[in-house]
Amino acid sequence: MIKCVGCGSKLERIAGPTHRYMLSSPACFAKYDEVLAHEYSDPALMRTHRLTVDAFAIQHPGDGTTRQAIQSVGLHLARLGIQVNHLRRLEEANNIMLSLGQYKAELVFLAPPAEFTMTVADVAKFAGTPEHVDAVKAWARSAWADWSQHHDYIIGWAEHHIAA
Repeated sequence: MIKCVGCGSKLERIAGPTHRYMLSSPACFAKYDEVLAHEYSDPALMRTHRLTVDAFAIQHPGDGTTRQAIQSVGLHLARLGIQVNHLRRLEEANNIMLSLGQYKAELVFLAPPAEFTMTVADVAKFAGTPEHVDAVKAWARSAWADWSQHHDYIIGWAEHHIAA
């Protein structure tokens, strides 16, 4: 078993690809790909797709040394917060994230939580099953809650630019 450098999941050691700046173990990235494959192949599961992407991204924040990783965490946290808190319709959340992208250079490194309550490894068990949607929603809520120390910053940043 190996602990994922991003989310802390303990998974079997495998060889394989990982994301360029969202640091993870190959096994964790494979679990993410598995969940995505089910979402891409079933239109009913696509309604939670952005939650999946956001939760994985914020649980694999990189080491804080690259602008791309810092900006990714900030933008995905903003969209996840908008979705989880039902501040806008799901369709609107993506458009907001895209518009916030023009301000991403302002984002600062946010220290990740010491541990995550739920990870993609927990969700992958339900990938493609009738429980898929509920598992992704629970993961998204827990991932957002785990970053609670930065909620004020990220929501304030997003609201400032949404209002502008």
